[in-house]
Amino acid sequence: MQGTVDGFSYGAVTPLVAYLMACLGGALGLRCTTRSLLVTHSRRPAWLALGSAAIGSGIWTMHFVAMMGFAIKERSIHYDKPITYASLGLAIVMVGVGIFIVGYRGATGTALFTGGTITGLGVASMHYLGMAGVHFHGRFTYNTFTVAASVVIAVVAATAALWAAGRVRGFMWSVGASLVMGLAVSGMHYTGMAALGVHLDGTSRTGGGAPEPSVLAPMLIGPLAFLLLAGILVVFDPLMITGRPVPRPVEHKPGVPASTAASHPHRSPALHEEYRPEHHVSRTPQNR
Repeated sequence: MQGTVDGFSYGAVTPLVAYLMACLGGALGLRCTTRSLLVTHSRRPAWLALGSAAIGSGIWTMHFVAMMGFAIKERSIHYDKPITYASLGLAIVMVGVGIFIVGYRGATGTALFTGGTITGLGVASMHYLGMAGVHFHGRFTYNTFTVAASVVIAVVAATAALWAAGRVRGFMWSVGASLVMGLAVSGMHYTGMAALGVHLDGTSRTGGGAPEPSVLAPMLIGPLAFLLLAGILVVFDPLMITGRPVPRPVEHKPGVPASTAASHPHRSPALHEEYRPEHHVSRTPQNR
């Protein structure tokens, strides 16, 4: 028996909120990745890890906010929590692999292609593993061509996002990139949902409909709290907004004596100004 699927049980509310979650996670992740390129190598892993967690949490939250509007009219559905949380971990790990590749090898050539592919496959894997955690009296089937299209969308979106993280420095450009990324991730989700077919077990009809928000809300609290904390970190770190390099004190630069730097803190070219042979006038009497 074929089931009737409704992906918009709450109208435009769930798609809009899901899109905003994808944009938020993308924006935070992009700024953290950009920030990692402006600090020393010892601090870079922490910023890249934070960016990975932000993007992964944003994408995962987007997926399950959108799933609040998903319903099978003939059956009630529930979620397997271990599989659901496993999809979150998978998203963060695979997005992290892609981000670390770009963070250390640069957003060009083979590194960008490899990182974008891994990250995109992570996004798609999160989606379909999350769908495997949806249980009801029946089974899902998928259209192969539409699934492939959703994976391509995810890979292209991830590659574009990583390129933006490595190349874009201005805050407004990053905001624009996150809006595009959110649109692509949402497009990937709903393309994947369009590939879905529902086959029910038996012919008896039971109460169906979208799950109550109380079913998914507890699982969303953790990722939402993390995104909030990451957002606070971005707001209170000026370098995250401006995208400017971290200033290094002159006395820490190799080849510059600390005493010289201390006596001339605002004159970096002082060493070049003390000796100018072309302007030197000898006071020694000349032999006539």
